[in-house]
Amino acid sequence: MKRTRRYFVQESDAARFIQPVGRDAWMLDRLLEAGPAGCTSLENPAPRVSHYIFKLRSVYGLDIETITEPHDGLYAGHHARYVLRTRVTALGEGDAAKAA
Repeated sequence: MKRTRRYFVQESDAARFIQPVGRDAWMLDRLLEAGPAGCTSLENPAPRVSHYIFKLRSVYGLDIETITEPHDGLYAGHHARYVLRTRVTALGEGDAAKAA
């Protein structure tokens, strides 16, 4: 069974509800937990983090900033840090029923 949760999205000119499922919901939860520090695939390994971010932007209309950071190590290079800029609140089961 896919993970599903309802979220309240508050933008400057409107408010709405979204209900991403599966890994899209998982990624949104990671962004909410990370807060202004943002998160990376190094901290939250998943098969397709950049794809989940793409879907949260394009399907759900969320503003997510991408910050490029360098990293050292055997495979030195750079990685993306994602920061959720849209105001989003995850609703619990009781909250979702009240908002319906």
